[in-house]
Amino acid sequence: MARVVLAMSGGVDSSVAAHLLIESGHQVIGVFMRHGSATPTVCTTSESQATLDGEPDTDLMPLLNAPLAHKQGCCSAADAEDARRVADQMDIPFYALNLQAEFSNIIDYFVDEYAAGRTPNPCVMCNNWIKFGRLFDYADSVNADYVATGHYARLKAVECSPDYPTLRRGKDSDKDQSYVLFGIARKYLSRMLLPVGKYRKAEIRELARSIGLRVAEKKDSQEICFVPPGQHAEFVRQQRPENSRSGDIVTTNGEVVGQHAGIEGFTIGQRKGLGVALGEPRFVVRIEPETRRIIIGEKSDLARAELTAHQTNWLTAPPVDPFPCCAQIRYNGSAQPAIAHPLPDNRMRIVFDEPTYGVAPGQAVVCYTDNQVLGGGWIQ
Repeated sequence: MARVVLAMSGGVDSSVAAHLLIESGHQVIGVFMRHGSATPTVCTTSESQATLDGEPDTDLMPLLNAPLAHKQGCCSAADAEDARRVADQMDIPFYALNLQAEFSNIIDYFVDEYAAGRTPNPCVMCNNWIKFGRLFDYADSVNADYVATGHYARLKAVECSPDYPTLRRGKDSDKDQSYVLFGIARKYLSRMLLPVGKYRKAEIRELARSIGLRVAEKKDSQEICFVPPGQHAEFVRQQRPENSRSGDIVTTNGEVVGQHAGIEGFTIGQRKGLGVALGEPRFVVRIEPETRRIIIGEKSDLARAELTAHQTNWLTAPPVDPFPCCAQIRYNGSAQPAIAHPLPDNRMRIVFDEPTYGVAPGQAVVCYTDNQVLGGGWIQ
């Protein structure tokens, strides 16, 4: 019987993942990752639950009854309570891990990227640093064989390389989350379990109903868990109030048409909320952190034939020669045919077969062949 540490967010996906793992004969340890600052709200677990193999695990006991933050998204106090109830129902141990120190690094990354005129992806970093980083450290401390999550992605064993399964898109193309998993260390693939990836979302909800889970109809988390919806610019200003990043809004022909409160309020491809009215749609086509200018233009001005990425991570043998792939530049975007050119210093150049739109520095570009994730990097 394999011991599995399961990241439980309180949502339907990770809750059904717990059921599927138990049905497969695994010994499941539920873990809720506490990200925010402490509040009086407490997530409690009975002493009988805080056991492994019938005996209390003293190394884990201090993590019980940890105060939880009132945050929206996937790490609120209500989410923690939902996760605890599911663990109670399935009679599995449940622990709240205090990862506030680790998560502060993600907040710093998020703020620094926006302040520098780039568009961050904190969900990818959370997977890299916490869910498939710090959580593996925790799994090792409790002698667990695997770490599991409720991500919609799949792993496929490879006969010629059994230590390195391949990461593939989830069965449900509308919910596929393989894009946000590209940065995981390849060595961890053989110790990952993604039990919901072979199902469609509707099937997961139906399964949740059939086993009586209260979270069967719970809405999916769509927002960044530490920022209220639509308030990322205000959050950045609160975190970095010492410098003004306000400036001019300028057309591609150099005409100043307005002013803005800070470059952190914009991202490449943005159309709404520009604060100017020119009679026809305009898009953010460039952000200049040095001059604090926001350059706006027509949709055609967004077209890019190529991009350069750095800090690449490969889930296959690192390529040496150029290779064809389909490159995806946004989580909800479609992958476009391209040629990837490996470069020195852990960089790569992507040349698209046809110009693509919305290439944003700071976002990830992920290379696929068919449904397999080859690897990716961060757009410069």
